[in-house]
Amino acid sequence: MKEKKRLVLLDAHAIIHRAYHALPDFATAKGEPTGGLYGLAAMLIKLIADLKPDYLVAAYDLPGPTHRHIAYEGYKAKRPKAEGDLISQLKRSRDIFTAFNIPIYDCPSFEADDILGTIVEKLKIQSEKLKVGEIEIIIASGDMDTLQLVSGDKVRVFTLRKGISDTIMYDEKKVLERFGFGPKLLPDYKGLAGDPSDNIIGISGIGDKTATNLIVNFGTIEEIYKKLKEDKKQFEKVGVKPRIIELLEKNEEEALFSKVLATIRRDTPIDFKLSEKTWREAVDLGKVKRIFNELEFRTLGARFEQMLGGSKIPARPSGGTSLAAEASIALKTDKFSREEEIELGVMVWLLSSAKTDPKPEEILEFTKTKKADEARQILFEELKKKNLLKIFEEIEKPLLPVVKKMNERGILLDKNIFKKLSDKYQMRLAELEKKIWELAGVNFNISSPKQLGEVLFVKLGLKAKNQKKTAKTGALSTKESELEKLREVHPIISLILEYRELAKLFGTYIEPLPTLVDKNGRLHTTFIQAGTTTGRMASRDPNLQNIPNKTDVGREIREGFVAAPGFELVSFDYSQMELRIAAFLSGDKKLIEIFKEGADVHTAAASQVFNVPPVQVTKEMRRRAKVINFGVMYGMGVNALRQQLGTDRKEAQKFYDNYFQTFAGLAKYLDETRAAAARQSFTETFFGRRRYFEGFNSPLPFIRATAERTAINAPIQGTGADIIKIAMARADEFLCQEKLNEKVFLLLQVHDELLYEMKAELVQTVAPKIKEIMEEVLSLPDTKEVPIVADVSVGANWGKMGKLKI
Repeated sequence: MKEKKRLVLLDAHAIIHRAYHALPDFATAKGEPTGGLYGLAAMLIKLIADLKPDYLVAAYDLPGPTHRHIAYEGYKAKRPKAEGDLISQLKRSRDIFTAFNIPIYDCPSFEADDILGTIVEKLKIQSEKLKVGEIEIIIASGDMDTLQLVSGDKVRVFTLRKGISDTIMYDEKKVLERFGFGPKLLPDYKGLAGDPSDNIIGISGIGDKTATNLIVNFGTIEEIYKKLKEDKKQFEKVGVKPRIIELLEKNEEEALFSKVLATIRRDTPIDFKLSEKTWREAVDLGKVKRIFNELEFRTLGARFEQMLGGSKIPARPSGGTSLAAEASIALKTDKFSREEEIELGVMVWLLSSAKTDPKPEEILEFTKTKKADEARQILFEELKKKNLLKIFEEIEKPLLPVVKKMNERGILLDKNIFKKLSDKYQMRLAELEKKIWELAGVNFNISSPKQLGEVLFVKLGLKAKNQKKTAKTGALSTKESELEKLREVHPIISLILEYRELAKLFGTYIEPLPTLVDKNGRLHTTFIQAGTTTGRMASRDPNLQNIPNKTDVGREIREGFVAAPGFELVSFDYSQMELRIAAFLSGDKKLIEIFKEGADVHTAAASQVFNVPPVQVTKEMRRRAKVINFGVMYGMGVNALRQQLGTDRKEAQKFYDNYFQTFAGLAKYLDETRAAAARQSFTETFFGRRRYFEGFNSPLPFIRATAERTAINAPIQGTGADIIKIAMARADEFLCQEKLNEKVFLLLQVHDELLYEMKAELVQTVAPKIKEIMEEVLSLPDTKEVPIVADVSVGANWGKMGKLKI
C-alpha cells in the first residue's frame, strides 16, 4: 500500500488580504509596513503545526486584468483600490514563501483560484504516476470560492471565518451541511444569486434562499433550464413563484454567464510538478530566521524552530542542512552563557537601538557569525568605528554586575498587606460592577470591549464628538482616551474607568505578586539593561517599574514592599531630571536661570509666559505651565496641548506661541534636534549614545511623524538614562570599596529613582554619599551651572517614606 502524502495549497492573496485587515499597522524601524506579513508568517507556522504538510505551494494573483475582466468589464469593479501598504506587502510576501522554500505559482490573466484549481486537476493525473502514492490536498484560503474544489475528503478547504485565527475545515459533507448541496454546484449557486463581492450579477431578484431551493431540487443551471422548458409546473410544486419563473426565463444568458465567471478554471497554463523532496527535507532554518529578523518578527523565529526542531529530518546532500539538523547545530554554536548573551546583546543594542534585549540568534544574525568570540570581535570593531566604544566601556559594561546583583537580591514582600488589599479591592470591584450594571440596566462583562460597546453606544445611545472607531471591527472604540470624551455625558463612564484601572492593578500586582516570591519572601524582577530604545532600563517578570505612585491604590501596593528587619528602604529620586537636562542641552538662558536660582520650574515658567510675578501665579497657571513644560519635550503639538489644557485651539495656540517666545533657546534646540535627526537618522545624548530613527525614511506618513516626534526627546531622555546608569555603577563601586556591599543593597531602578535597602544605622552616613555621587555625575561646568538634584526619602516600606534631612 502506497504511503499517503499531504499537500497544502496556499491562496496567498486571500490570506494576506485577511491578515492585512485583521492586524494593526505594524512597521519595522525602517518604516516598512509589516502587519499583513506578520499575519501571513504567523498563519504559516500555525498551518504547518496543525496540518503537518509534506508539500506546500503558494498561488498568487498578478496585477492586471484577468480573463474574467476581459469577458466582463464590471468584474470586481466595486472593490476598493488596494492601499499602497497592502500592495507593498503583497510583493514582499513572496520573500517569506521563498525563505520557507514554498514554490510560488502565478500566471498572467488568471487568478490564484484558477492556479489552485489547475493544481488540483493536474494532481489527479500526477499522483497516479508518483512513487509517493496518493496525494491528499488541503487548500488554505480566506476565500469561500475555493469550496467548489472540495472533493470528498481528498480535497478539503481550510478557510478563515474571521480574522486569521478563527478557522474551519470543509470536506464535502461540511459543504453539504452549510449550503444544502455539494461543492460542484457552487458556481451554479452564484450564477443564480450572484456575488456582490466580485460584482457577479446573477439574476436580479433571485436571492440566496431561492437559488438554494432551485439547485437542491433541479441541479445545475443547465439542468434547471432544461426542466423549465419541459414542465414549469414541477417548479410550482416546490414553491417556486411565477415571478421567479419569469425571471429565470428572461435571464438565462445572465445566469449562464455568471456561472462561467464564478467557475474556477482548471486549465491554467502552468508547469506544475510536485517536488521530489518533501517540504521538511528541503526547508532551511537559517533563511526563515533571516527573513524574520529582517522584518523584526522577534518571536516567530523561535516559535518556528521550537515547532519543527525536534523532527527527525535527514540532512540535505547538497551541502546544506535540514531544519532539524541546523537547529541542532544552532544549539551548539549559539550556546552562550547568560553573561555573554547580556554583554553581547548590549553591544548589538548600542549599534542598533531598535534591537532591544537581543537573543543569541539575533546577535549571531547581526554579526553574521557562528560563535560568541567572533561576534564580540566584530561588535567591538563596529562600536569603535561609530564612536560608541566609550559608551560601552564607561557606562554599560560597569553596570553589568550591578544589574546582576540587583536581580539576585530581590525585594521583600509583606504577604499580609497584599492579602488585605486583595480582600478590600475585590469588594470594591464587586461594588463598582453592581453600580455599573444598575446604571446600564443589564448585567454584562465590563471587561469585554464588544459587550461594553453595545451597552454604551447601542443600549444607552451615548455619543461623543470625533469618537474613533476600531481599525479591526469598525465599531466605536471603548479605549480609555475615547471614554474620557464621554465622562461628562453619563455617570457610568467614571465608574467604568475606575473599574478598569482597579481591575488592571488587581490583576497585575495585588493578586499575582505574592505568588511569585521565593522561599525567603523576596520578589525578583528581571532588569534588562538593553530593554528600551531610549537607553533606559526595563523590568519584566514582573514589571515593577509601572506601579503608580500618584494614586491611592498605587501607594497602597507600594506599602507591601518592605525592608527586612534591621534595614530601611531609602529612595534616591532625581528631581525634574529631564527639564534640567533640557535646560543645559539647549542653553536656554531663562530656563537655566530658573534652575540656578532654585525656583519652582513650573511656577517660574508660568510667571514668564503669563507675565506676572511668581507670587501671582495661580494653581491653574502653574498646571498649564507644567503641561507644556513636559509636553514640548515629547513633541506635543497644539492640538494635543488643547486637549491637555481643556481649552479651544485658539487659546492653546496662543499659549504655545507665548511659551516658545519666552524660551526661545529651547525652541531653537528642539527644532535643530528634529532637523539633525531627519538628516542623519539618529540622535545623540550628551555622552554620545545614539538612538537610530530609520522611520524618517518610511513611505508611511504616520511612521515619519512618530520618528520626528520621538526624536525631539531622545537626547534628553537618553542623557537621563546615561546619568542614572553612571550613578548606579559609581555608587556600587563606592559600596564595594567601603566594604558595605553586604549591608547596603540596590533593589530597584525605576526610571529616575533608585531604591536601596540598607542597615538602619548606616542610613545617615551612607545616604548622603550616594546622593553626592548621583548629583556629581556631571560637573556644574558640564551642565552650564544647572544643578542636578537627588531627593532622598526613607521608610520601612516603599509606599510611606519621609524626606531624609541631609
